[in-house]
Amino acid sequence: MNLLNISGSPHVHSDESTKKIMWRVNAALVPALLVAIAYFGINALLVSIISVASCVLFQWLIEKYILKTPTTVGDGSAVVTGLLLAFNVPATVDMMWIVVIGALFAIGVAKMSFGGLGKNPFNPAIAGRIFLLISFPVQMTTWPQVGGLFPMNFDLATGATPLGAFKEGALPTDVTFMDAFLGHIGGSMGEVSALAILLGAAYLCWKKIITWHIPVTFIGTAFVFSGILWLIDPTAYMDPVMTILTGGIMLGACFMATDMVTSPMAKSGQLIFGFGCGLLTIVIRNWGAYPEGVSFAILIMNSVTPLLNRWCKPKRFAN
Repeated sequence: MNLLNISGSPHVHSDESTKKIMWRVNAALVPALLVAIAYFGINALLVSIISVASCVLFQWLIEKYILKTPTTVGDGSAVVTGLLLAFNVPATVDMMWIVVIGALFAIGVAKMSFGGLGKNPFNPAIAGRIFLLISFPVQMTTWPQVGGLFPMNFDLATGATPLGAFKEGALPTDVTFMDAFLGHIGGSMGEVSALAILLGAAYLCWKKIITWHIPVTFIGTAFVFSGILWLIDPTAYMDPVMTILTGGIMLGACFMATDMVTSPMAKSGQLIFGFGCGLLTIVIRNWGAYPEGVSFAILIMNSVTPLLNRWCKPKRFAN
């Protein structure tokens, strides 16, 4: 007797697999990683290795000894979480042990406690980053400054990021658009170069891992809303170009908001999702306690994803 295995919809006929998709995302993160190593040196490499190794180890231990299920670390999803978590922290020496704690929260709490990949409602790397920001605010806001290429010293000079300086009332006049585009600014190690992030995003779009809907609406909404505020009072609000080139907007829009598990399935839902992320980011940046708002914005919109999936069903899936 031939038995049929029936699984829930949607059903897609394709040679794609979770493993292929995750490792392609890892490949797309390589340009940003190389730029981080170039500007922050061995610190960036060590933070990345520790973060990835911790995420892989914690997932393997949880699956083997707590859930007692076959290990899935080979699918590359834990590596993606580890790289994104590393990209969201400063490349400083005292971050090494803190990254391990963040990896445990990202994998153990935000991912595996819900059943693993495909079942987590929130992006694990973002959840880990916010947990670290709340738990270790000093370490998470002590930013290394970019000096020469490939610095070998562990103790990098620290200082305010353009967003941090602006939050304190000092307009960052010494940072050019080209500095922000290429990554010659302080900040989290994976978000400094818009060019490297866009290269990775272009690769994901080419491989049809992501679509333009979330990144374009996220970045576009942030640009338009910040532009309106800047036109109202250019001395009180950052100009729109610098707004989208500094901080985590590019990284969040291209790599974290587009997470297929925690973002809407339908294109219309993705447009609403991206709009909400962009709007909340600018609101939090300008009127919140933190100079950055990308992670909080994406986490909030992650919680709205189930509603958007119900409201914006594609016709082929609708009743």
